[in-house]
Amino acid sequence: MENVSIIGCGTMGHSIALSAAWAGMQVKVYGVNEKDIENAHKGLQNKLKVMTDNDVFDQEEANRIRQNIELSISLEDVIAQSTFIIEVIPEVLEMKKEMYKKIETLVDKDVVIASNTSGFKPSLLAEEMEHPNRFVVTHFWNPGHLIPLVEVVKGENTDSQTVERAMQAMKDMNKQPILLNKEIPGFIGNRLQYALFREAQSILDAGVATKEDIDAAVTYSIGRRLPVTGPLMSADMGGLDVFSAISNYLFEDLSTYQKSGTVLTKLVEENKFGDKNGEGFYSWGTDFSEQKNAEREQTLIHFLKNDLKGEGKK
Repeated sequence: MENVSIIGCGTMGHSIALSAAWAGMQVKVYGVNEKDIENAHKGLQNKLKVMTDNDVFDQEEANRIRQNIELSISLEDVIAQSTFIIEVIPEVLEMKKEMYKKIETLVDKDVVIASNTSGFKPSLLAEEMEHPNRFVVTHFWNPGHLIPLVEVVKGENTDSQTVERAMQAMKDMNKQPILLNKEIPGFIGNRLQYALFREAQSILDAGVATKEDIDAAVTYSIGRRLPVTGPLMSADMGGLDVFSAISNYLFEDLSTYQKSGTVLTKLVEENKFGDKNGEGFYSWGTDFSEQKNAEREQTLIHFLKNDLKGEGKK
């Protein structure tokens, strides 16, 4: 296994660390200050408790996982023995580039540097690096410890050895990596997610249905199938002649929004950001927020436990 270090201990950073530690890796995590470290520690404890409460593993295993994670405010200490570094800092281009420059002065040229960016192209991120061949994107999905997918994206200068190591490192972390051979904005998952979100906005703006019914149209139909069959396999199972015919008449009428829809734009202008501040498409009171977040977490854990059974894990 690679010796993994994680730069950034926020929501995604400590979740990725949990995944690595659960897989048996000794992982070091960098935080910018003691408050950052304290928040990460609390986040880890909360996530481990939820996992034990749901019988994903027992308390002894939870303790072992936590012992595998070291939190530190010393970047030098965190990456000193690292062979594979995952950057998980805010999505600010110049901040990321500066971090890579600093890291490169502290590690050997054969150490892989990966980014958890959800949107920046790897070639853009690595354009000022001394050794861009060792740079790759490993995009984990939130919550990083519960969702298996990791999108591995190669840049123009990423060499094959870096790609192979990234794919293997993700497998060693018990993730489900997919490889993008070409750089495209948003990678694969977000492009699919936002295609659906654009159509949902268009339908809402047109007054076709309520927000509740639009959401229900997904959760009680395609949402039930998607955990088993993706869009291309679903088309195979439904008949490509049928899906082609529907595509030919429906595509012309689908949304071509180039920017956020009317309702979404108005909500943002009114500083209504959703769960993070209590109001968005829905009203997010404390009870409702806790209920919906718990429901989502329970569902993800259900699928995760099924995955573990399929892989013969305990």
